[in-house]
Amino acid sequence: MNSKHFFAAFIIFLAQIGCLTAQSTTGELSKDQNTYRVSAGNKSLQLQFHSPDVFRVKTFWGEQPEEHYSYMLKQQAFDLLPVKTAKEDRAFVFETGRLTVKVDQYSLNLMVYDSQGNLLSGEDVADADGGAYQDGGTVGAVKTLQPDEHFFGFGERMDFVDRRGKEVDLNVGRGLGRPHIIGAYNVLEANYAPVPFFMSTKGYGIFFHNSYATHWDLGSKSNEHLSFEAEGGELDYFFMYGPDFSKLLYHYTGLTGRSPLLPRFAHGLQVGTYSGGTWGHEEMTSTHYVVELARKYREKGIPFDVLHLDSTWRMFGENGGSGATTFEWRETFKDPASMFDSLYAMDINMVGLHLRPRFDNGKKLDLLNQARAKGYVYPEENNPGEFVNFFDEEAVDWWWENGVMRIAEIGAMFLKTDEGSAFGRKANESDKTGPRTEEARRLHNAFPVAYAKAPYEKFKEYNGMRGMNHTREGYAGIQRYPFIWAGDWPSEWQYYGPVIKAGINIGLSGVGYWSHNMGGFEHDADPELFARWVQFGMFSPVAHVFGMDHPGYKEPWNYGDKAEEIFTQYDKLRYRLIPYIYTTAFQQYQTGKPIMRALVLEHQNDYNTYTVDDQYYFGEQMIVCPVLTKEAQTRTVYLPEGTWYDYWDGTKYKGKQYYNIVTPLEELPIFVKEGAIIPMQDEVAYDNKEAYGTITLDIFPGASSRYRLFEDDGVSEKYMDGHYAETLFQATSDEDGLEVRVGKSEGDYHPGTRSYVLKIHTDVEPKAVNLNGNDLTQLGAAAVKEGNAGWAYDAEANVLWAGGEKAADEEIRFVVQ
Repeated sequence: MNSKHFFAAFIIFLAQIGCLTAQSTTGELSKDQNTYRVSAGNKSLQLQFHSPDVFRVKTFWGEQPEEHYSYMLKQQAFDLLPVKTAKEDRAFVFETGRLTVKVDQYSLNLMVYDSQGNLLSGEDVADADGGAYQDGGTVGAVKTLQPDEHFFGFGERMDFVDRRGKEVDLNVGRGLGRPHIIGAYNVLEANYAPVPFFMSTKGYGIFFHNSYATHWDLGSKSNEHLSFEAEGGELDYFFMYGPDFSKLLYHYTGLTGRSPLLPRFAHGLQVGTYSGGTWGHEEMTSTHYVVELARKYREKGIPFDVLHLDSTWRMFGENGGSGATTFEWRETFKDPASMFDSLYAMDINMVGLHLRPRFDNGKKLDLLNQARAKGYVYPEENNPGEFVNFFDEEAVDWWWENGVMRIAEIGAMFLKTDEGSAFGRKANESDKTGPRTEEARRLHNAFPVAYAKAPYEKFKEYNGMRGMNHTREGYAGIQRYPFIWAGDWPSEWQYYGPVIKAGINIGLSGVGYWSHNMGGFEHDADPELFARWVQFGMFSPVAHVFGMDHPGYKEPWNYGDKAEEIFTQYDKLRYRLIPYIYTTAFQQYQTGKPIMRALVLEHQNDYNTYTVDDQYYFGEQMIVCPVLTKEAQTRTVYLPEGTWYDYWDGTKYKGKQYYNIVTPLEELPIFVKEGAIIPMQDEVAYDNKEAYGTITLDIFPGASSRYRLFEDDGVSEKYMDGHYAETLFQATSDEDGLEVRVGKSEGDYHPGTRSYVLKIHTDVEPKAVNLNGNDLTQLGAAAVKEGNAGWAYDAEANVLWAGGEKAADEEIRFVVQ
């Protein structure tokens, strides 16, 4: 028993024998502006109720700790809810209508119950000293662990999805277990974007609001208790009640912020390039290479919208080498301004550049010297420092005006912010660790958020449109400055599966916009691995292709004809699915529910989903099952409750069962739930920022189903003020046939008149199809697909096609007999 718990037990003992006065042995309750505090001895517990489902707990010893600006929270102050308070037995009781919170007046241990009186979380632990503790600078809590309780969250973890029985350390960084040079990264340590938040299958979640490194034990040492602790700072956490995971994510992102929409075009393909020369080949870089790369994509008819130039665009500095940024172009880049002009002339919607968070001096510019003289770098123990002080607004302004504006004013529209973990920890390319003071330890995990925030907000204002920032590291709140990419994982089969886990886990942690380097980052990719990874990449929240293998660079035509064919096929399919993906992104903005969703997020009462770490929902209608084994002919999939269709051939499957599915190389296993309505646009070469043309509704009939299509201008933030349109699709089927309604487009945005084409999967050839009470003419399938009014039945594919035109303010009704 540690000294803290011994002292508490001793106090209780003395109280029982009457040796101390009531004032010194029992807790006292006070209230100040809806903040409730219970104190006993030198220990105090503070409660703030944000809603009937969410409350904040702070425990401190002695004086209340100093308040710091929080980069994790979307705002620094929240409205607080008054609650009913009472005293019963030896506890203070707080009632919200949804939760009952009891605080023991002696130990200050916390018990939380739902409205039916079921224990959600307690601190009366049978096999340990429960409750809050302080040990030197470490603060933590021990809580009850229920027998059938499982845990999900913790950020971008590559190791496990279900954390029951495991320990985890959260501290931003790649992991130090293996040398970087051989590419054998430690998936157990990789921590590019940890998030100190979990959801329990018992219906509650905990967000530990502390920026120090944290350690969590979810039943590893004992089946009776769980614990979490931080290396410093406050014991400050938010407790939230769902009970379903979707509601918990809603609460968590209500505190830390929800992902704002990326520009619509950013939901298409994003391409990265080393401009012809990676490390050791820098002399091969050129503006010509970049322009010709874009031209080749266009000539081959491979759609893409966003391009970024990685590290080798810039001159490596005199002081910090490749790990710092001079903002000087490498001499091999002739006339970068003309390069940007040429790229935008090819209808590329956004071009950006990679950089790192440290200033350096180049051949002509001495930005490091200037920043040091002005105090705009973060000081280190033995030198003035190199890291831009992103915690100082004046330093950020100077960095923007004297550094970033040199590239923005000639065409760069966003940044890829790399190496946010290097602040206070070993970086990739050097032993540089930055400041190591106590304050730097506190700020280490906050630094990537402040680092991403700066260019996101600056470019948003400068471009006069939605912001976009592409970053590798993050912590709680990083979803406000999307998006995260999964890091530099080698092009080997052993790393493919862990990257999928990373996407599943970060979605369970409130971060919805996430990407990875299709085909892996370094090493020459096996063409089959490249093809399989691309299939997953095109069904990821952000589709991003980029690699450093020289001379392949993950350019699709460098891995064989078959790989290029598959790349093009799935890229075009992604673009057709943009209406579905973009609508899902809007749902993500509204609710915090990610585009890429763990099966357990939708089925938390289905124990079979707890260990599914290589399948995921893509939006609410599809389950995607990547193939992870070389030369695999089949793979096992788990389909949850319901009826499911094979996306490719329409085969029906009964849910809550496992199946062995045939997996030809050209097919990514995808399953669509019965009743699904999936909106798709026509094939396009890029996003032209105009309203969609013809919309095809891919319908997998069920008894009754609904889907709302979201549309707006695609580039502004007017959607935040309600300037958008939603169109409701409804499908109802019975023994007489099928009815499909396409409702009026409701809202301030007007998409105009367009054709709607129904693609209905049915093995029954219809007798007739009518539109608004009028029989449609039977045509050829090709004519209907082009948007002409009429219908056609493809008996070989078991697909009914029907089409008709609709104005934005009109509702139309198809009836299939």
